[in-house]
Amino acid sequence: MKRIILLICVICCAGNVFAQTVRGKIFDAISREPIPGATITDTTGTSVTSGSDGGFKINTKNQTLKVSFIGYQTRRIPVTGTMLAIALQPSKNQLNQVVVSANRTAEKRSEAPVAISTISGKVMQDTKAQRLDYLLNKVSGVNMASLGNEYNQIAIRQPVGPNNRFLFLEDGLPIRTFGVFDHNGLLEMNATAAKEIEVIKGPSSALYGAEAIGGAVNVITLAPPVYTSGYASVQSSNRGYRRVDGQVGSTSGKVGFLLSGYYANQKDGPIQYSDFHKTAITARLDYHIDSATTWTNSATYTNFFSDMYGNLDSAHFAQHNYLTNTLFTYRKSNAFRLRSTISHKWSENGSTNATFLYRDNSVTQNPSYAISTYRTGGKATNPVSPDTAGGNINTNAFKSYGLYLQHVQRFKFLDSKLIIGTSGEVSPQSFYQDFIWVKKQTQNGITNYVSFTNPNPEIVMANYKTVISNFGSYGSYDFKIAEGLRVSAALRYDAFQYAFVNALPGSPVTGGPSQIVNYGKVAPKIGFTYNHNGIGFYGTYSEGYVPPQLTDVFGIASNNAYLLPQTFKNYELGGWLSLLQNKLYIDYSFYLMNGTNEIITVQQANNTYASQNAGATRHKGVEYGLTYRPTDDLYLRLSGTNALHTFVNYVESGINYSGYEMQTAPHFIGNAEVMYKPHYIKGFRIGLEEQKVGKYYLDNLQRYTYGGYSVTNIRTGYLWGPAEIWINALNVFNKYYATKGAKSAYGYSYSLGDPRAFTLGLAYHFGR
Repeated sequence: MKRIILLICVICCAGNVFAQTVRGKIFDAISREPIPGATITDTTGTSVTSGSDGGFKINTKNQTLKVSFIGYQTRRIPVTGTMLAIALQPSKNQLNQVVVSANRTAEKRSEAPVAISTISGKVMQDTKAQRLDYLLNKVSGVNMASLGNEYNQIAIRQPVGPNNRFLFLEDGLPIRTFGVFDHNGLLEMNATAAKEIEVIKGPSSALYGAEAIGGAVNVITLAPPVYTSGYASVQSSNRGYRRVDGQVGSTSGKVGFLLSGYYANQKDGPIQYSDFHKTAITARLDYHIDSATTWTNSATYTNFFSDMYGNLDSAHFAQHNYLTNTLFTYRKSNAFRLRSTISHKWSENGSTNATFLYRDNSVTQNPSYAISTYRTGGKATNPVSPDTAGGNINTNAFKSYGLYLQHVQRFKFLDSKLIIGTSGEVSPQSFYQDFIWVKKQTQNGITNYVSFTNPNPEIVMANYKTVISNFGSYGSYDFKIAEGLRVSAALRYDAFQYAFVNALPGSPVTGGPSQIVNYGKVAPKIGFTYNHNGIGFYGTYSEGYVPPQLTDVFGIASNNAYLLPQTFKNYELGGWLSLLQNKLYIDYSFYLMNGTNEIITVQQANNTYASQNAGATRHKGVEYGLTYRPTDDLYLRLSGTNALHTFVNYVESGINYSGYEMQTAPHFIGNAEVMYKPHYIKGFRIGLEEQKVGKYYLDNLQRYTYGGYSVTNIRTGYLWGPAEIWINALNVFNKYYATKGAKSAYGYSYSLGDPRAFTLGLAYHFGR
């Protein structure tokens, strides 16, 4: 009996002679950040998953491990030691992409019933974009018009304009409080800290709340890298643009940090009075409390100053005259955001996160768009003063204190997933505005504004404070009803409040009386997806809404507390095809969006004007994209949009626009690109890109048109070990064009596009 027991022990020991404990970390090959939840298996079926820091431990006898995770290429790794560093490349199959913005949590693109596009980190690295419009215009359905420096106006399923129809997010959280929308909000982003950018097209208020109408832009930031790494780069253009970028990060034990930032400066640009500078810094600290719990803290600060040269009038534009109309206008912006998040994974099926958010934002400007002719005596019946105009200097500031909670639970029943969340924000806001006298000079038909003075005593045009409150709750549930067929439904309720205190007596100039105004809104969304062997389609119905802005409610003396949120109802069908062994990918979406209760300016019986819910618009179109990768060396991409934006019922300031097309709404926008990376010159790339914006009307009565434009860009670079060099040739044919043209009561205005520019950049990368 003793011999038998001894023999069993010997056999057991022999069976474990070659077993070993293998540890390692799994990380993204592009961003170097950890990949939690990756699966590591051996041939015996032993399986483990990576923790929140990307780390894993497996006891195995095998000499090869299989590592897989959704959205990445599966790898088979030889076991060459007891500590492995495993880098996973993002999947080239776009149906395997993971998106987080569509449902506020990671899911397959093929299971998201929404039009969504991702600008990957690799695309961002290859583009070396100085501004975000160079990236976002690659997405079908997006027309981001640069207004110079980093000013911009974006259009997604809407005309180009300043209206609050878009939501700008950072890691799923709005970068500004609602009610004080700024179409230049994206200049408060730090692009150096971005991992990727997701663009949701169509209303997303059921998950994200107010202002997510035409779409939402979500900048997803980088996490600290698994190993010490970073880079430093410099670039310079022949148009006076200079920039320095830097990034460094590491993880030691449970703590990881990442510091990213850049400084950009332009002097003596192509347009007179167009200097600017910007500093952007993001610091992030992650603490992996245990394998299931992570505490994430990040802070972003941006400081921006720019000469505000404004648009060119028709005379300047026709003469190719790069001299500006103004020589004193400016904009200063300071933005600080702090986010602290605790994320805990209760099990494979449940996770919770809680986020505290703080914002401190201020914008001071002497705006070029506020300069207007002044009539002597201040009455409209008096003649226009030949040498005087009016303007203002204003400061708009707010702080925000917010708390966001979300729980995700998965169930075996119908392979379903439930997401519930709630949020609350309180944002004290203030606005102060002074009147200024502007001296103007008119010569040869061109009017210039050369200087300004403050009245003595000063004329205060506005001085008010508002406490903005927003409390919302949402729920989303999606489930499988058949193989490949899923249904998703979401519902959100928001309650808003403006507590407005005016320090000045109410008047048509100084604003309305002090008061408290409350709003409430329910936003639903329901859709389905079907996918089979790489071919699928989806359908969705969604609603979006925009509460009245502060200026809508309190901008004039009359009480506009009766104003309702503007509502947009969206009907959408789309799909995708992945063909030729995933080398060819096509996606498309058809949409119809109707806007009601839109706020317009209506002339009253006493000849004054007031804001009312009286407008209705219709937006319809098709968005499509195609990517083709015939070989590993060659990549081709095409994105396009055909759309029509019209007024359905719209009478503003006594003019009936019903039935007319909306201004600054091109029928076609498109972007095409060819990228070549020859395998026989490792590290070399060259890309050719064409951006096209079609013809559109300059006014809402369809009397004047702008022919649109097309611009060609060439980008090339070479990465040799840790060193990198690149040259971007933008607008290589030196096309003279306007990124936006419009007609108003003051005449034509054009935002001049960038002339041909060459940028040389150098970078040094360090670490793994």
